[in-house]
Amino acid sequence: MALEFLSSLFKKKPKEEVAEEPVFEEELEERVEQREENEQITQILERINEIENDIPRIKISVDTIKKQMQELRDDIDRLDKTIKDVMMLYEVISQEINPFKEQMSQESPLTSEIQDLRKELEDLKLELAQIKNDIKVLAGYGVDLDSIIYEVLAEV
Repeated sequence: MALEFLSSLFKKKPKEEVAEEPVFEEELEERVEQREENEQITQILERINEIENDIPRIKISVDTIKKQMQELRDDIDRLDKTIKDVMMLYEVISQEINPFKEQMSQESPLTSEIQDLRKELEDLKLELAQIKNDIKVLAGYGVDLDSIIYEVLAEV
């Protein structure tokens, strides 16, 4: 029975049974267009698969780079702290062993004059603030401030 089935498949069919359908030009063009679209879709799907396969590798690379950047930040922070410590140590040592320390002590009259001038400036600022407060109090009592100012200016 199987032999009959197989032999029936391989028998030549009479020409009358095989009748080709007339194929129109438009149908051929549609088939060609569909075939081209299918090829494009296949290419796009292949490219999408490639990209999907690359994504995990890219993610691993990005994670590795992030980790390395964090390590660099930590190293930079440690270096910054070390540099600050060295600078503080340098300042301490330079204050103790300073070859120009004698010259600085000779210049101390100048620095003392500057400090005296600063103190006088602060005193003047306090006195000026007191005068402003006194003028505000006097203005509150209705005293004619213009006449007082003109008298003081005339005395100077």
